[in-house]
Amino acid sequence: MARKLKVFSWSDGLHDYTVATTSRAKALAAWDVGRDLFKDGTAREIAEGRAREAALEAPETVITTPAGGLGAALKALPARARLKPSKAETARAEKLAALKADLEAVEDEAEASELAFAERRSALDAEEAAAMEGFEARRTALEKAIRATRR
Repeated sequence: MARKLKVFSWSDGLHDYTVATTSRAKALAAWDVGRDLFKDGTAREIAEGRAREAALEAPETVITTPAGGLGAALKALPARARLKPSKAETARAEKLAALKADLEAVEDEAEASELAFAERRSALDAEEAAAMEGFEARRTALEKAIRATRR
């Protein structure tokens, strides 16, 4: 007889993770965490709610939902991360973006130049091969004429 499914949930502050399975160990395995979230109270069994219903519809599948909206996510961030950047930080970020764009332009230019040099090398190699072929043809003709004159 199959064991009854239980629904377990935990949150990292940004997302809620819910899974329907038969045991806590299987829930931890589904979440792929390396510690016992139930031991420290981070994870719990839930008895009601939309997340529970969704998990029961797809057993053994982790259901991920936003945790409490953007406000909860911002509260989970350190105070420094919630502040607007200073003018100096904004200016530094803009300068960094401009320098990165310049670097990308230089790399594109170098690549285009490399392709142009490769095309020119190819054309010169073809010209050299044609010249050598012409020299060989003229040399062969002259050697043939010399042999004919000696006879």
